[in-house]
Amino acid sequence: MSASRLQQLKSQILPDNKLTAMSESPSPLTTHVLNTAMGVPGSNMALSLYQQDPSTNTWNLITTGTTNDDGRCPGLIAKQSFKSGVYKMHFETAQYWASMGETCFYPYVEIVFTINDPGQKYHIPLLLSRFSYSTYRGS
Repeated sequence: MSASRLQQLKSQILPDNKLTAMSESPSPLTTHVLNTAMGVPGSNMALSLYQQDPSTNTWNLITTGTTNDDGRCPGLIAKQSFKSGVYKMHFETAQYWASMGETCFYPYVEIVFTINDPGQKYHIPLLLSRFSYSTYRGS
């Protein structure tokens, strides 16, 4: 196994203090970007979270963020702000691939989903390569 691959694996193991910090105020909505072409987390990817206004069908920006070394973006939305409705996560995939000297077919990915029970936890993974992507509702 190459030294760079070992370093990537090592960076995915979080120290205990990071686990504690994230569990203090968990977001009811999480995401995880995985670069399936290289078998690594999709780190340093810009993303935005929106909620659709049901009366006008316009998208209202809730927050922006960047995925961490593990491909996650903790703290997307606070429990008290998480309401029923239609949401959208927008991932800046062209910027991500360009940062590695690559091009891609999809310049961005938008995942639109409905929250019916804001009391539940929702996990929206993005599995990504330069020419494809998939998603599902995780746990």
